[in-house]
Amino acid sequence: MNLLQRHIFKSVLFTCGVAAGVFAFVLILGNAFRDLLGYLLAGQLTVETFVKLLALLVPFVGVHALPIGMLTGVLLVLGRMSAQQEITAMRAAGLGIAYVSRPILVIAGLGVLLSLGLNFYYMPQARTLYRGTISEAVNKNPMSMIVEKTFIRDFPGFVVYAGQKAGAELGDVWLWRLDDEKRVTEFLRAKSGRIAYDYDANVMKVVLTDTFSDRRDPRNPENFANTDAQVSMGEVSVDIPFDNVFGRRAVYRKLSSMTLGELLAQGKKLADENAPVAQRMKVSIAINEKAAGSFTILAFTLLAIPLGIKVSRKETSANLGIALALALGYFFLNVMVGWLDRSPALRPDLWLWLPPVLFIGLGVVMFRRVERI
Repeated sequence: MNLLQRHIFKSVLFTCGVAAGVFAFVLILGNAFRDLLGYLLAGQLTVETFVKLLALLVPFVGVHALPIGMLTGVLLVLGRMSAQQEITAMRAAGLGIAYVSRPILVIAGLGVLLSLGLNFYYMPQARTLYRGTISEAVNKNPMSMIVEKTFIRDFPGFVVYAGQKAGAELGDVWLWRLDDEKRVTEFLRAKSGRIAYDYDANVMKVVLTDTFSDRRDPRNPENFANTDAQVSMGEVSVDIPFDNVFGRRAVYRKLSSMTLGELLAQGKKLADENAPVAQRMKVSIAINEKAAGSFTILAFTLLAIPLGIKVSRKETSANLGIALALALGYFFLNVMVGWLDRSPALRPDLWLWLPPVLFIGLGVVMFRRVERI
């Protein structure tokens, strides 16, 4: 790689890295506001745990940020070079588009390898550690789950509200018991209560005093005529399970959170058990989705090279607009292909390759056209 190609390599690598970093930062910020910030402000997570969880989000958001960062970086660099007549000067010197594109394709190849590593190993490992870190934080300080004057909806099958909290003592306690469809089957309200955590059973014990109870028929909880309201002057004890707290401690591990080795083992297990085709197809979908998603980087690069040269704009906003439009079109096509998940006979695992193959083919056609100009 000569001096000119090294210059293009460094420029594209730096710009793509910055663009991917910006997109990753935005995605991490969005996840933090959605999933973690409320718990941090409520004192349910320490600052150290919060920072660790943000770091564990990097492999997850990196999978999505790399393709968009590559697309944006290539458009910005080649758009600037084209606007400043650098591409024209190179071609006048007998250097074709293939010569200019060689270092960019090397970066794209490295990006594909990095994305494959993230998808099949680092991201699943980080997601598993992410869930484990949250579970550990909850187990270390389970009492922090109850925040006064806040509706707590993190417990499976329950909603809890406490008007006051002083240590383990609660005041003005409201508790709703829900069925699998999130319908209220029982409502309890007490003037006071206390909480304790049972580490062996992994449940929070809530003992209510001076309790008002409104029970409904669990088979038809929406029938308000069929209620049994009563006042209990004694104590009422309710065990609230800590499973799936924060929506992360699911017993069943999602296929998207498995490494390649675990997915292959799961597929072999289902084949040995002669499981239904729909179950085996889910494993194949997970593998092909990760692989096809990694080749999005190559697809975006092959499109960005001719577009960056042809558009000939140095305005950052124009190039960013093109990148955003292409990314949205690609991911919309991906969503449409995802609608086939429930039809295993149509081989949705193979259809997942349609977006990258289509964009790669379109990029090759545009590349050849620009080369002939």
